[in-house]
Amino acid sequence: MKKKQVSLKDIAKEVGVSIATVSYVLSKGKDSRVSDAMSEKIREVAKRLNYQPNIIAQSLKSGTTNTIGLILADISNPFFANLARVIEDEAAKYNYTVIFGSSDEKATKSKQLIDFLSSRQVDGFIIAPSEGSEDQIHALQQQGIPVVLIDRFFPNISTDYVIIDNYESSYRVVAELIRSGHRRIGMLAYTDGLYHMQERIRGYQTVLSDNQLVEAPEWLGKISYTNGKKEIEAAIDSMLAGDKPIDSIFFATNTLAIHGLKYLGKLNKKVPDDIAVVSFDEGEAFDFYYCPLTHVRQPLEEMGKAAVQSLSNRIKNPKIPQQAICLSAEVVVRKSSSTTTSK
Repeated sequence: MKKKQVSLKDIAKEVGVSIATVSYVLSKGKDSRVSDAMSEKIREVAKRLNYQPNIIAQSLKSGTTNTIGLILADISNPFFANLARVIEDEAAKYNYTVIFGSSDEKATKSKQLIDFLSSRQVDGFIIAPSEGSEDQIHALQQQGIPVVLIDRFFPNISTDYVIIDNYESSYRVVAELIRSGHRRIGMLAYTDGLYHMQERIRGYQTVLSDNQLVEAPEWLGKISYTNGKKEIEAAIDSMLAGDKPIDSIFFATNTLAIHGLKYLGKLNKKVPDDIAVVSFDEGEAFDFYYCPLTHVRQPLEEMGKAAVQSLSNRIKNPKIPQQAICLSAEVVVRKSSSTTTSK
């Protein structure tokens, strides 16, 4: 038999006060008509009876649910997993609970998640948008649902966002390879048309051009999300073939780096003796790699906190100007980008 839920009426009856008084005290209100002793007694009885507030009723009354919908590309990716943790912790400071899901970089799944979370009447969204999801962001805006984009954004949509300078970060990390003496630099990136990936490619191409370095067509490998492993191996094979094989490689994400490093190991290519490596983002797996990796470290904590604050601002005041936040990332230089006398 289901146990009867304790109500405000039950607490009021046991304490001997009105329901209104109990409601006021438990909602943390202060009223000079209720003594500190009586307030404490009400809270003690509520705790002893295991009173749980009716969230649905509170939401109907306030028009808010104190929940945020968080949609990330891939929660199994350490970057997004750590970002989710920061957002969850920061949201708690604003009295928000986070409900999150992964789009798997698919616009169809992103729409399903948005529809589901909207039906739960979340107060707003923080989204790392997938390619082809522009209409979904437009729809949220038209419905008046606050949304903040994180990690990537759409330049043609005026919305709040928190990103890093992907162009500058890519430029700087590839420049580190050039500074170490590397001249034939390859890059592995994803094929998607999302702005952040295009900016990383642009940074790579610009720094090569600025240093009068030739970029062979086969040195830029573009990988799909659906058939990544095979395409990574084929791209690396192509880069290493011919009269002028690459002497270094830039992986545009940590997942590309992890798969790429595994394949270089299969080919018995030593880092950095045979080939130098740099990566965008770091990953826990890098800690177990025999050669410390030079990488771009994104300011996860700043990004997560800024996204929550921006969303809270938008929820409180929908008419504030656009909040466009672009943060700088750090290039962490380690052994993998160095040159050796054997080259």
